[in-house]
Amino acid sequence: MHKQLFQQLQQGNIKALARTISLVENDADGFEEMLTNLPASNTKIIGITGPPGAGKSTLVDALTGEFVKRGKKVGVLCIDPSSPFNMGALLGDRVRMSEWYNNPRVFIRSLATRGSLGGLNPRIIEITEVMKAALFDVIIIETVGVGQSEVEIAGLADTTVVVMVPEGGDEVQTMKAGLMEIADLFVVNKADRPGAESFVKNLRLMLAPAFQKKQTEVAVLQTIALQKLGVHELYEKIVEHQLTLSGSEKHYWLLAERAYHLIQQKRMFGVTKPELFKRIKEYSGTFNLYKFIEGY
Repeated sequence: MHKQLFQQLQQGNIKALARTISLVENDADGFEEMLTNLPASNTKIIGITGPPGAGKSTLVDALTGEFVKRGKKVGVLCIDPSSPFNMGALLGDRVRMSEWYNNPRVFIRSLATRGSLGGLNPRIIEITEVMKAALFDVIIIETVGVGQSEVEIAGLADTTVVVMVPEGGDEVQTMKAGLMEIADLFVVNKADRPGAESFVKNLRLMLAPAFQKKQTEVAVLQTIALQKLGVHELYEKIVEHQLTLSGSEKHYWLLAERAYHLIQQKRMFGVTKPELFKRIKEYSGTFNLYKFIEGY
């Protein structure tokens, strides 16, 4: 990894940042050494998740505006489904966020899930650490919205915002308990639609058991992101939540979660199913699955 590129990154150079993310995403030689030299950072991560069609991109756009208004520098990572042909991001145009592309305070990058089931990019932890080094005040990650496995964002974000819409009654009924528990904030977007008040009321009733477990009530907010209504209140709640994080149990659990993921990833490096298939096929003697995996 070029020393000059690393220096430019720490000066907030956007081109250097874009290039470094590409190197990390593609496992370029020397990227791990660069990561071990990254400075400590207090940059907070906001995770925006929820089902497709909930208006996550529009909400991220409006929320970015709230931070920029206050002179903050914002990094936005949009995780998109992968193209089956080149593993690139399918929704990379991000038309709804086009007003920020030339703003010096905002950096937007689309990342592909590359087959990752949790709705995130396999190198998302490393990429966020690189972005923290580029002097951002806050990083917003918008997940692809893949259903129940969205809980993966909880292991990465300091504040997890789950976005729903009033028509999502069935989704709430079938929602995995884990998703209920990972939310630090719930947002009912498109709240001008019929049945919004009733939906919010039912959502609060369903969340009651999760509140008791967490011993703290999770706010349920209403927004109309297209009209930027309720977004200021959401911003305030996010800031309020992040003030409680320093030195908290959640802070240490987040670090433990990230460390666990990276160790797991490192130990599995180079292990592929075709390679396992070949070795098993060539295995001589009585095959014992547990003895076979001892060498890994």
